[in-house]
Amino acid sequence: MHTQPRTYVTGDREVVLDLTRDCADFVAGRGDGLLNLFVPHATAGLAILETGAGSDDDLLAAMADLLPPDDRWKHRHGSRGHGRSHVMPALIPPYATVPVLGGQLALGTWQSICLVDLNVDNPERDVRFSFLA
Repeated sequence: MHTQPRTYVTGDREVVLDLTRDCADFVAGRGDGLLNLFVPHATAGLAILETGAGSDDDLLAAMADLLPPDDRWKHRHGSRGHGRSHVMPALIPPYATVPVLGGQLALGTWQSICLVDLNVDNPERDVRFSFLA
């Protein structure tokens, strides 16, 4: 298995960050296998969805509806509504696995691999890329 951690700056806002190009670069030339991504954080997740056509904004809006950034959460340190970030990985898991064929991601035409981060208190996120032949 080949594995490598990468760090991404998500800043102080909720974000759906497209990692697809980095994923494609990581698997290029590696043949057939599986790409596994893992976020070692309690408040971030990985999703495969269309980006650039509003779906990324729709996902953030859906998360705001499902997990409102208000004071209902028992987990209350950090910014207002921070507890929702700790619930989010039950809905958007901290891992994703994608088939790789001939060194290329076997994604559908409109699929992108994205880091989802609702936690405005943590401006950097680590993502572990692993390739299993």
